[in-house]
Amino acid sequence: MKQGKLYVVATPIGNLEDITKRAERILTQVSVIACEDTRHSRKLLSHLNISTPLTSYYRENEQFKTEHLLQKLLGGEDIALVSDAGTPSLSDPGSVLVGQARAAGVTIVPVPGPSALTAAISAAGLKENGFFFGGFPPAKRGERKTFFKSIATLPYPLVFYESPHRIRHCLKDCSETFGNREALLFRELTKMHEQHYRGTISDIREQLAGTVKGEIVLIIGAPAAHHEDKPDNLADLIRWYNDQPGMSLKDAVRHISSDLDLPRNKVYQEALSIWKKK
Repeated sequence: MKQGKLYVVATPIGNLEDITKRAERILTQVSVIACEDTRHSRKLLSHLNISTPLTSYYRENEQFKTEHLLQKLLGGEDIALVSDAGTPSLSDPGSVLVGQARAAGVTIVPVPGPSALTAAISAAGLKENGFFFGGFPPAKRGERKTFFKSIATLPYPLVFYESPHRIRHCLKDCSETFGNREALLFRELTKMHEQHYRGTISDIREQLAGTVKGEIVLIIGAPAAHHEDKPDNLADLIRWYNDQPGMSLKDAVRHISSDLDLPRNKVYQEALSIWKKK
């Protein structure tokens, strides 16, 4: 029996005119559309005059629904996977179904289109060729700060999604972990009340007065290059690395071992007596 195909379809993140002609055709032709919220997707389909059946596929039922949808695919039905906005599997449900469908030999067909990530990057004017995308940072502060510390020394801009009710807490932790780097914040991309904020992290914290609404893309600039010469003795070099924002003891030991060509266990033992907890 011929298997069906799984179409991963990007949908508008705000402006309904951003739907592609190909996405509209696929949504019309498939047997069923798996979506996060049937009420939300029904509004889009109504706008497009599409009557394809919908089935819910959200985070809490992802495992259960994957089995059901996979059977349909193996039985020859074509399925479209969409999220509430943007590209599925990118900080939205979808990766479980895509992974299991691929493992079962089902053909996966990406139907690219709107994405808050690419929209923000395109309007950011970044000088660097690359960036790190961290999705949504952890909701709990302790886990969020640990996550930020683990990526603080990456030599790239850092890009995150964030919800309006957590953005102030997120920016506070960014300031404490990354220092007062340059940053950009995009709110309500492609929508009527779209706003772009640019400045240092502290500048943006001041600009976000009152109630914050709408989904957010936050870009933290890459760390400034350090041009000063590093110390060439072990103790001073440990102190130098200790002063670098976001540097962990583990990463410092690795760097120092390479800088001075010393065994890591020797560096670690010396660092324990000097390193100050941040």
